[in-house]
Amino acid sequence: MELDKIERILEKYFEGETSIMEEKELKDYFASSNVAQHLEHYKPMFGYFSQGKQEQYKAVIPLQTTKRKIASWISIAATVIVLLGVGTFTFMNYNATKSQDLGTYNDPEVAFRETQKALALISKHVNTGIESVGYINEYEQSKNKIFKK
Repeated sequence: MELDKIERILEKYFEGETSIMEEKELKDYFASSNVAQHLEHYKPMFGYFSQGKQEQYKAVIPLQTTKRKIASWISIAATVIVLLGVGTFTFMNYNATKSQDLGTYNDPEVAFRETQKALALISKHVNTGIESVGYINEYEQSKNKIFKK
């Protein structure tokens, strides 16, 4: 009767349906000396599992600290280079904007004409954008007709 029970548990084991108690029962059975002849070939497998639990890795892994020191110096040097680049760029742009003519006018009539030119240019571009929105509305209407929304 016990042999029949072990064979059923073994089938369940290979289908991945055993409980922890059933697996312990299989390990105990295959660890004993009275294993059935036709089940002998499973004995090394269950013996390996119990032996594998007792193994421990005891090798010492040396730490490599020299690479970490070099990497930290490289990162510090890269940070300094980036800061120098940003500082140089800022300094050059600050001096360039300082010397630019900002468009100030002493004569109010000239300032008024220049302002009108600027506003006309802006108006032209805004009107172009509004025309484009009209095309988008036509596209949306056509799309809604086709897809019947």
